[in-house]
Parts: sequence; C-alpha cells; structure tokens
Amino acid sequence: MCRSKKSTDVIRPRSSNSKGPSFSPSSRKPKTSKSSSSLSQPSSSTSITNNSVLSSGYFDNNSSYYNSFSTQASKNLSSIRDSLPENPHIYDFSDICSATNNFRLNRFSSSSASSSWLCNLQGKQVVIFQRKMRRPIELADLIHKLSVICRSHHSSLIKLLGVSLSGNYVYLVYEYVHGVNLRDCLRNPKNPSFTVLSSWISRMQIAADIASGLDYIHHCSGLETSFTHNHIKITSIIVAEGSLMAKICHFGTAELCGEVTKDEESSKTLRRSKSKVMKIEGTRGYMAPELQFTGLVTQKCDVYAFGVVILELLSGKEALKFLVDEESGGYQRVSVIDTAREAAAGGSAGVRTWIDRRLKDSFPVDVAEKMVLVALECVEEDPKKRPDMDKVAGQVSKLYLESKNWADNIGLPTDISVSIAPR
Repeated sequence: MCRSKKSTDVIRPRSSNSKGPSFSPSSRKPKTSKSSSSLSQPSSSTSITNNSVLSSGYFDNNSSYYNSFSTQASKNLSSIRDSLPENPHIYDFSDICSATNNFRLNRFSSSSASSSWLCNLQGKQVVIFQRKMRRPIELADLIHKLSVICRSHHSSLIKLLGVSLSGNYVYLVYEYVHGVNLRDCLRNPKNPSFTVLSSWISRMQIAADIASGLDYIHHCSGLETSFTHNHIKITSIIVAEGSLMAKICHFGTAELCGEVTKDEESSKTLRRSKSKVMKIEGTRGYMAPELQFTGLVTQKCDVYAFGVVILELLSGKEALKFLVDEESGGYQRVSVIDTAREAAAGGSAGVRTWIDRRLKDSFPVDVAEKMVLVALECVEEDPKKRPDMDKVAGQVSKLYLESKNWADNIGLPTDISVSIAPR
C-alpha cells in the first residue's frame, strides 16, 4: 500500500478498560422487541449481551424497523466512542518532581522558551516539557482542551499524555519516540558530507508525513475542531529510528499554554497585539511576516513555517544564516527562501543545481521543481495567498506518488531501514 498521506491516517481511540463493551459484529445484532432497541450506555458495572437473534426473515418483513434500529445503533456507537477516550491525565506536581528528581536530571533539551526531561512517569518513558503560561486558563477550559487533544490520534503526531500546573508554568507530558530531530538528520556538524536522508524517496516521505500531520492538526477529522501548532520548525520534527517516519512534536502546546487567542475579531483582521500582555514567540527564519508585525498566531503562520521546513528538506541548507562579508566587514543575510526563489526563476536547471548535492542528482527533476513551487507558495508574504494545509497535503501526497513511480521505474529500493546513530 502506498504511503500517500492524508487525514485518513487517523486512528480512532479505543478504550483500554477491559470491562467495557466489545462491539464485534455479533454484538451489534438487535435484541427482541421485549428489550430496548438501542444500545445502553456503557458503565463499569454493565455490559451488552444478546438475549436473542432475530431471523433474516424478520428484517425482510420489517425493513422500516431495521432501518430505524440501524440509525439508532449508529448514533449510540458514535456516542459510546466519544465517551471512551484515552483518559488524559492531570498529573500531580509531586509526580513531575519525583519523575525528574526535582528537576535535577540532565535536561533532554533546553531553549529560551522551554526545558525538557526524559524520564519515567507512572511506568512509561516520557518527555516532560516545562513552558510558561502566556495567559491564565480556567481549569474547566484546560480539561476540555486536554480531553480533545488527547483524543487525537495520527501517525505523524507525538501523543500528548497529560499535563500538570504549578505557578505560572505548565508541564506537558508527551510519549517518547526513539529518534532524532530532522535538523540532525539533515546536517551533521561533525560530518557535513553525511546525511541519513540520502535518497529522494526518504525526503519525500518526510514531507508527506509532516504535511499529513499538520493538515490533521488544522482540521482534526472526526473531532469537529481545529488547532494551530505555532511551533513548526526543523527541530520540532522527530525522525523515528528504523522507519524514518516523521512525527511532529508539541501538538497542543499553543492551545494549553495560552499562545493562541480565540478572539473572533482578531482572527478576521490583522492588528498589532498588546505587547505588554502577549510576548511574541517564534524562531528566526520560521516566523511569518504578519506574526512579527501583529503577534497574532494563525494557521497561515503554520503554513509559512511548513514551507520553510520543506525548502530546508530539499536543499539541506539552514533556514536563515548570516555570513561574514570580508570586503565590508559586515554580515550578509542568506535565506533559504531567497535562494529557492532564484532557483525557481531559473527553471529546471536552476532547481537541479539548488537541490541538496548529497542526493547526487538522483531525483526526478520535474517533481523537485513542483515541490519547490509548492513550498514557495506556502511562504508568500501575503497570508491570503498561502494555501490551506488540506490543499498542500494533497499536492505533496500526489508528488510523493510520482516519486514512488519514478523510483520503481528505475529500480531503486523504496523501503530501506537506516540507522540514525551518530557516525
């Protein structure tokens, strides 16, 4: 089966409670008229059983009853599924302190905005992120958002297990995925000529995974809600060991830390935020122009950051760097967006020379040119000109399939497992 990525990769949650009902095909058969025609709501002390099975002739003669029952059963199954999410945890702060040895464990990672620790919490290996709350949040609102986020399942997202609050800080507990971030896969400072992602197919798989996961975040199929990520960058993408599948970190961070406002007025028109109330947070090279001007986080900011990540993935170059100009003694700003635009202006020949040389010209040039154009559309300065992620995910998925066909035609292996251990 091809690795075309769309929001259909969603895995609906199942209850881990062994006492809950099991809905096999036989258990969905209706009861006799003496019993209720609808399935009862599940509880810890009840289970659904079949008292009798109606013959097929009964349904032949009572099609209206069957249709009514089928509709009612479908509604009840839906409500039962919604009532049985994987339980999100509101951890006691003492549990966080115990797991991190009062935060004396070596930090897993650290930045100006957050710190994290790799540890064991309640028998699971997890990564705990400490972030500052940007806005106060009511406990009821926190529980509601947390329940929706923890009910989200997608193969390209690292799952949030729960949170803890202490003072002005929120501690987010994520499952641990064995792998390294995309930056370290692309660029090894100790060996610049080496990259784990040495084939075109591996990079297209990464692109398709990221696009699919971000599309799910923005539209959350099956959950009837949407989110904004606000932390898309090359270091927020984990490449899993062995499969080389990409997984997006920090899903739910922006919502739970108060980085995203639900002010309907601000979502319709761009205006400068109150700098004393909201600190603009972002990473240089990935921040959309309107975010730097207004401080308002939108889904189109995610689209912009995604475009930058794709350009890095294709070229192997940094999003933004400053080089010393020996003549003037100053610094020269080099952006992957600017170099990509120059390459696209030169057509296929320009794109071919711009693509990462470590791929050794082993890639379909026409597909590469289309990918560059998709990424450049995502980094348009005007947010209204940027496409939505559902459209982008569809385009990337199509180009991934074209790359698979290209690899099959020339006989390249497409399912290679590679170790990402340091060399």
